Amino acid sequence: MRAAICSVNSKYVHSSPAPWCLLAGVRAFSTVQHQLSIVEGTVNEPSGVWMERLCREPADVFGFCCYIWNITVVRRLVKELRAKRPQCVIVLGGPEVSFCAEQTLRGLPEADYVLAGEGEKPFALLLDALQNGEDLQQVPGLCRRENETIAFSGIYRPKELPPAPDTEAYAAHLGGRIAYLETSRGCPFSCAFCLSGQCDPVRFFPLDYAKRELLRMANSGAQTVKLIDRTFNCDRGRTKELLRFLVEQWGKAFPENVCFHFEVGADLFDEETLVLLEHAPAGLFQIEAGLQSFCPETLRAVSRHTDPVRLKQNLTRLIRCRRLHVHIDLIAGLPYEGLERFAQSFNEAYALHADQLQLGFLKLIYGSRLRDQAEEFGFAWDPNPPYEVTATRWLLPEELCLLHNAEDALERLSNSGRFRFTVCYLIKATGMRPFELFCRFGQASAPVPAGISLDAYTEMLWNWAVLRRGVEPEKLRDVLACDRLASVPGGKLPALLKRRDPRLEPCAAAAKAQLGLPQGRKGAALLYGYGERMVLADETRRDPVTRRFRLIWKNISDI
Repeated sequence: MRAAICSVNSKYVHSSPAPWCLLAGVRAFSTVQHQLSIVEGTVNEPSGVWMERLCREPADVFGFCCYIWNITVVRRLVKELRAKRPQCVIVLGGPEVSFCAEQTLRGLPEADYVLAGEGEKPFALLLDALQNGEDLQQVPGLCRRENETIAFSGIYRPKELPPAPDTEAYAAHLGGRIAYLETSRGCPFSCAFCLSGQCDPVRFFPLDYAKRELLRMANSGAQTVKLIDRTFNCDRGRTKELLRFLVEQWGKAFPENVCFHFEVGADLFDEETLVLLEHAPAGLFQIEAGLQSFCPETLRAVSRHTDPVRLKQNLTRLIRCRRLHVHIDLIAGLPYEGLERFAQSFNEAYALHADQLQLGFLKLIYGSRLRDQAEEFGFAWDPNPPYEVTATRWLLPEELCLLHNAEDALERLSNSGRFRFTVCYLIKATGMRPFELFCRFGQASAPVPAGISLDAYTEMLWNWAVLRRGVEPEKLRDVLACDRLASVPGGKLPALLKRRDPRLEPCAAAAKAQLGLPQGRKGAALLYGYGERMVLADETRRDPVTRRFRLIWKNISDI
C-alpha cells in the first residue's frame, strides 16, 4: 500500500514530528510492506500549491494530521483532493478529530476514516487491513461508515509506550527549523480546558533514549529544541538528570547557541532543581509555566491543582537569576473570573517580570470538560475553530474585545522586547497598574494597521503616551531611544526621537574610543530627561536571555 502522511503546519519554522511517529508505528506494527512518504506545508500556502504537491504523490492512501490550527485548511484540502483523486482513501487523525470522530465523518463525506486517539498502531493496522482486504473491525480507534450508519470502536488509549519515532530522518529533514521532541506522553493533571490529562497516566521513554535524542535534535542545525512533554518536570528525579546532562554537554556534545524549551509546572521544582537552573549557562533553557489564573475559585473550577505561593516563589527566583527565559501564561474567559478579577491575576502575574506574559483566551475544544459544562458557565463561543469563547457569565462580549486589544498591546510593547524601558517608565510616571496601561493603549491604538512599521508604531505610542498625566516628554523620548538602541540592530533612531545636537558625533566617537567599541554615529544617542548623558549600544554583546543589546550609559562630563 502506498500512503502519504500530510502535515499542514502553522508556519514554515514549525515541523510536526507526528508523521515520523506514524512511520515508526507502521514499521513496528505492520505485517506487510508499505511505501510511505511525508508531505509537508503550511496553512498559509494557496490550495493550488497544496494540490500540486499532493497530486504528485503516487499514493493510494492520504493521511492528514489534524489540529485546532489547521483543521479548516485540512477540510478544504480533503474536499479538493477527493475531487481530483476520487479513488484514493482519505484518513484523518489527531487531537482535533479524535474527540468528535463521528461528527467529523458526518460533516465531511469526502473523508473515509477517522482514527481517534494515539495513531501509531491504528494507522499501521488500517493500512494492513486495506492492503489485505481484511475486516476493519479489528482496527482500534477507527471511525468508519458502515452502510447508512457510523461505526466507531472508541478512542484508542494504549497503556504501553509507542515505538520511538524515526528521529534520524526527522532531524535530517528539519533544515534548521525548530526541532520537536517527545520524551514522555500524557499529563499527570486533568485541567478542564485541556485534552492532555484526559488519557492514561504519563508514560516515559527510557532515559538513555531521551539523552540520545536530545543530542540528536541539538545537532540537527536547529537553534531551538522544544520538548512537547506536557509537564516536563512531573518526575523530579528524571528532570534533574536530564537538565544536568544538558548542562554537562553544553558546548561539548552540541553547540552553545542551542536552546531547550520545556513546559513545566513551576510549583513542582524542588530546591536542587532550582539551584541547577540558577547556575545553568545563560540562554541554555527556556521554561513555559502555565499559571492560567490566580483566582482560587477559578482554579478549583477547572481542576488546576497548583500551589500559587510556591509557584510565585519559584518563578521569582528563576526570573531574577537571569539565566533562563521564562514564559508564563494566563487564560481569559475561565469560570468565576470577570474583568476586575482577571485584572488582579494579570497584575499579579506581570509583577513577576517574566520575559513573556502570554494573555490567551479560553477555547472550548472538543474533548475538554469545559465544553461539556458550557451551559453551566454561560459560555458562548465561536462554532468555528479555534472555538474561542465570546462571552461568559462573568465577561461580556465588549469586555473580551477590550482584553483582545490589551493582548495586542502586551505583545507589541512587552513580549516583543522592544519597549521594555518605556513600559516601566509609563507605569511609574502615570501611576497606572500594568493591566490598565495595556487596556488603555490597546483601546486607543485599535485597530492597529496591518503591517505597521516599527517606526510608525513607535510614533503611535508617543502620541498616546505624551498626553498622559505625569509623563515628561524628554524622559519619554529618552526611554524610547534606549529601547530602540537595545532592540533594533544598526542603532538608527526614527525621526521622532532624533535631536539635532552638535555634541552627538564627537561625544559618541570619544565614548566609543574609551570603551573599545566600533566607531560610527549610529548606536548612540544623547539623553536629556535624566541629566545630560549618553547611551551607547554594544551590538557585539546580546543578552542570551532577553536577546537585547547591552547598553552603556555615560555622563557627558565624563567623556
